Amino acid sequence: MTIAAIIVAAGRGVRAGGEVPKQWQMLAGEPVLTHSVRAFAKVAAVDQIVLVLHGDDMGRAVKMLGGQITAVTGGATRAQSVRAALEALAGRGVRHVMIHDAARPLVSPGLIGRLIAALENADAAAPALPLTDALWRADGTLVAGTMPRDGLWRAQTPQCFAYDAILAAHRAYDGLPADDVEVARAAGLSVQIVAGEERNLKLTFPADFERAETILRSDGMDIRTGTGFDVHRFRAGDHLWLCGVKLPFDRGLEGHSDADVGMHALTDAIYGAVAGGDIGQHFPPTELRWKGAASHIFLRHAAELAAEMGYRISNADVTLICEKPRIGPHSAAMRAALADIIGLDLTRVSVKATTSERLGFTGREEGIAAMASATLVSA
Repeated sequence: MTIAAIIVAAGRGVRAGGEVPKQWQMLAGEPVLTHSVRAFAKVAAVDQIVLVLHGDDMGRAVKMLGGQITAVTGGATRAQSVRAALEALAGRGVRHVMIHDAARPLVSPGLIGRLIAALENADAAAPALPLTDALWRADGTLVAGTMPRDGLWRAQTPQCFAYDAILAAHRAYDGLPADDVEVARAAGLSVQIVAGEERNLKLTFPADFERAETILRSDGMDIRTGTGFDVHRFRAGDHLWLCGVKLPFDRGLEGHSDADVGMHALTDAIYGAVAGGDIGQHFPPTELRWKGAASHIFLRHAAELAAEMGYRISNADVTLICEKPRIGPHSAAMRAALADIIGLDLTRVSVKATTSERLGFTGREEGIAAMASATLVSA
């Protein structure tokens, strides 16, 4: 064993509110402590994880223990809790130790890895972020003065050390340090600053839990984009369908269904976003039952398939390419029709048109082409 992680979780965290200490409150469906443990468990270089718990909380951690995870009882102060964990690791071949606060559940495996890399050339390393805001001194609720922020950093954890050095430092330290870096520096150790992460926030107040929930939701969000393209030639007729709207026109569009080229392109864009094939696979043109079918059947099926796969449509964008008919006067009705079919707010649906400057088959007014894109997010 060369690297051990100590996760300090023995405090009571009263400022966070709640009926249980903050490390045991639920965050995205799991206890806060679970998130920290998982981050270290994902890093192959971490051989052992030691949880420092309040004596009353040992029973809560039973499901976490086993394998590389053990637990020790903490002390009355954070420094005493860290010291207890360090002593428990004595004689177990630990070369380096990472000391982390359970109240920072969003620590990333990437940050842990960068800190481990820093230990190759330093006896100690810790993450921090440079201060960018102005600093005030206060007298009650009034500003009493300002302070320069040059050279000031916001400390984070995990703070990492050569095991023998930090154990000796804790044994020699007498007082209530702000963190383990203070203990290390009191013993003459140099600590290398490693760039921290804004997401590695500390849960102190109830509002911090809301921020952490937001970050975790964004982490778990799967965003997908699909595109579609379709072409239909003109034929004899007195109307055509575009994006769910029936337009009087001196020609129609040729196709097995109602030949709604805009709706077909959008349908394929949604299928594409979920890797669900295309219209032809779901509604084969060789089957007579789809002859003359209304294209809203296809589009609704694509939207329902996306929902079944755990996605919601965030926005849809259709571009119609033609010289005639004029699309502008009908684009609002088209947007409304598409939004109704796929269950989307009108502000999230776009229909626009362009010409091909008299070039190609659309320029020769032989037919209409359509391009579409759809963005889906995990529901």
